[in-house]
Amino acid sequence: MALTLQIFALLTCITEMVSYCEADRLPPPTGLSYDWLDPFTVSVSWLKPTGLPGYCEVEYQVQKGKEKLRQTAHENIKYSCLTEDEGSAGCTFTVHTVKKRNITCDRNMSTPATITAHSPHKVVRRDEVVKDFKCLAYSDKMDCSWIPLNQSHDLTLSYRICGSSNLDTTKSCDKLYRDGEKSGCCLNGNMYMQDICVVAKTQAGQMTFKLVYEIPAPKLSVSEDGDQLKLSWTPPEVGKTCIWIYEVCYRQCSKPTVCRNFSTKGEPMKMAYDKRCRYEFQSRATTDIYCTKIQSDFDKTVSYGTDEPPDGTLTVVTIVIPVILSVCIILSCYCFRRHRAIICPIIPDPSAIFKEMIMNGNKELKTTTGSLYTPMPEHIDPCRITLVPENTVLKQNS
Repeated sequence: MALTLQIFALLTCITEMVSYCEADRLPPPTGLSYDWLDPFTVSVSWLKPTGLPGYCEVEYQVQKGKEKLRQTAHENIKYSCLTEDEGSAGCTFTVHTVKKRNITCDRNMSTPATITAHSPHKVVRRDEVVKDFKCLAYSDKMDCSWIPLNQSHDLTLSYRICGSSNLDTTKSCDKLYRDGEKSGCCLNGNMYMQDICVVAKTQAGQMTFKLVYEIPAPKLSVSEDGDQLKLSWTPPEVGKTCIWIYEVCYRQCSKPTVCRNFSTKGEPMKMAYDKRCRYEFQSRATTDIYCTKIQSDFDKTVSYGTDEPPDGTLTVVTIVIPVILSVCIILSCYCFRRHRAIICPIIPDPSAIFKEMIMNGNKELKTTTGSLYTPMPEHIDPCRITLVPENTVLKQNS
């Protein structure tokens, strides 16, 4: 019983706190509605909330999807709503009541009031109707082209500056042409510095989107300057005051493709050059962050130089010389084994020689003495000596 009373007291407290917080809020706007002013613009309206305290003056905070909040003192607001951004789900708007700035009011922001604006036409995605849609910007016009997925469905384009307060400025794309399976038309005027909204209509449905600017790929020229290559491009017709960033992808000999970015105002770019290699270049251009985004596709491949055969000296050093050394070693081993007895004769053990000499010394001596040469004795006549007086004449014996 005591537990039941505690739970009841807790729920009562929570209810009173919620009621107090709700009483502390401003009432939300009511009667939200929308109206399409043109294919790109929707006007959202609402009624001023009832039950406002007399001392509170209010404004309204409006948010489309997750975009930045906008604040207004009016009971309506205009928004750009493009089907390519929102799809068939439409644009959802959230409106809050808030106290006016610098006004004394003890009430907080109201709870949100929401509404979703759906397109009055059937919505289709761009890739369901056309492919390869692009608009190339020139100095005095834009050339838009596309390939219809269904050649029996005609595509019509209308355009105007996004967010324009003059809704009568919508123009039709003229000079419609067909080149094989590709179709196109021209948007007249120099518009590349502004956001252009486009509505495309076919029998299948309608789509709206913001134009993405493109330019024809600038022509790349390659020239040799000593041990460097000079890269230069034909300046685009638009964005003459912009700094252009060129993305260059090149392949050197059989090495993998490398991409580099160059920032230039017209001066040529330089890079190291290996004269033994063939270079293949592709490039595209885009503006820097300080200009309206404009970009191009990659241009056709530009080739420079030729691949030269590798130097044969390195092949000789790395292959032929080791082979010659191996043959010489094999022949040396063969000759050594064949003439081993001459090159490395067997040397007797000195200790064995001395031992044999000691053990057989006397025997060898006798054998050696008996074999000595003994000469025959020579016959010699005896010599007689006779003493003679000093005055006697010597007579010779006959």
